[in-house]
Amino acid sequence: MADMRLIYGAVADLAEYGIVKGLIRERDRVYTINRLLERLHIDYFEDCGISKPLPPLEDILKILLDHACESGLTEHDSVVFRDLFDTELMNCLTPPPSAVADRFESLYARSPKEATDWYYEFSRATDYIRTYRIAKDIKWTVSTEYGELVVTINLSKPEKDPKAIAAALSAGQSDYPKCQLCVENEGYAGRVNHPARANHRIIPVTINNTPWFLQYSPYVYYNEHCIVFNSQHTPMKIDHAAFDKLLDFIGQFPHYMVGSNADLPIVGGSILTHDHFQGGNYEFPMARAAIEEDVKIKGFEDIEAGIVKWPMTVLRIMGSEPHRLADCADHVLKTWREYSDESAFIYAYSRSDTGEAVTDAPVDYEHHGKEYIPHNTITPIARMRNGRYELDMVLRNNITTDEHPLGVFHPHAEHHHIKKENIGLIEVMGLAILPSRLKKEMAGLVDCLVSSGDITGDQELAKHADWIGTIRDKYPAERLADREEAGKILKEEIGLVYSDILRQCGVFKRDEAGRKAFRRFIDRL
Repeated sequence: MADMRLIYGAVADLAEYGIVKGLIRERDRVYTINRLLERLHIDYFEDCGISKPLPPLEDILKILLDHACESGLTEHDSVVFRDLFDTELMNCLTPPPSAVADRFESLYARSPKEATDWYYEFSRATDYIRTYRIAKDIKWTVSTEYGELVVTINLSKPEKDPKAIAAALSAGQSDYPKCQLCVENEGYAGRVNHPARANHRIIPVTINNTPWFLQYSPYVYYNEHCIVFNSQHTPMKIDHAAFDKLLDFIGQFPHYMVGSNADLPIVGGSILTHDHFQGGNYEFPMARAAIEEDVKIKGFEDIEAGIVKWPMTVLRIMGSEPHRLADCADHVLKTWREYSDESAFIYAYSRSDTGEAVTDAPVDYEHHGKEYIPHNTITPIARMRNGRYELDMVLRNNITTDEHPLGVFHPHAEHHHIKKENIGLIEVMGLAILPSRLKKEMAGLVDCLVSSGDITGDQELAKHADWIGTIRDKYPAERLADREEAGKILKEEIGLVYSDILRQCGVFKRDEAGRKAFRRFIDRL
């Protein structure tokens, strides 16, 4: 058991941390210490002073978490159970929702950016955003013909250990909260199969005259990665109202971009059951991509439009009137929903009973019923540029075949050793989120390249064997023999795989036939 003076010191340090970060005031010090003691099942406190300098939050929490695990206050000593407990500790320092919302509103009256700056730092200070974990993420860039793409290996989202997995299987099922985006997550203690959100605070916002909420992602894949979500647990839907909401949001927060995942499986995000957007104070590679061909959309000649030079299929529209832009986007969406082109393997519908793709379904998207499965949708992204509204529309299709059972416009099997998951909003825009397993696998692959070793018998690395063979054929042996060079080459090649995955997800390919097919669709508008 740890020296209790060490525990008392950590409690005092955590209260001091709250004061330094502006979460509590000096007048709240004793009250906060007593709340922490209650969570730790300690009924005595000795003032041992405050550490100078104040340790990092992670170190303070570790002392208290070790004590909690040793004292039997957690079911197991693992990351899942430690997270459940330390979130309760941080909640002792976190102001109530009304105080947080009031502060945001008062700052917003001065400046939207000042409000989001404060809220982002607040979310970091409460440890809702665990900055010390996010710092472990691996990130690099790679140059391509479409500009510089960003590649990340996400290490900040903890993986469940066997004890937590076993506990989750034996835990009773609960539909409260209904999903991880519902408003009921605010202040929720969590459980082994639902993340702790006791220190979570959300901001009410009104978008297109409907009540929504603003929060930050706890895993912040990019700067100020925010989530904007409907106050009601209602499914994702891309329609005219969605475009209105996206454009209204950036009108209120012009320093942010915001986008929506598509509303169909395979090409959509991981949570299709709750209507939400993702945004932030970040310029994605796709935003920097230029228009390579201007186009005109019939009936919307006042709207600037063009084809974006990007591996996926992107139509960009620009204007000063958000409602006019939303009307144009809705016209594009409705046309795309019903569009088929056999030469490009674009089918708007398939029969639900046979899976047969059809070009002349006697239905439309709003009335397709159960007999036909719709395939076409859009991933929209909105931003302000030089005082004008800009909306990128990425055409998506989720059709599957025997050859590509996960999706024709989805990462193909030859790239599954790197990534086989859906390509959602963030990756569409040029930021790859690769699985954490790649950190360990990359180290092994560098060893393989340096030593000219054989990985076909390695259970973890064998899936990369064909790819490693192409790398050996592409680069001189002396470069691959140098460990630093081999590491750089491996990162470069992973980036090129990601670029090719985006190309595979594009519904109209970038060869001459694909360009003509895209033009045929635009002519239909």
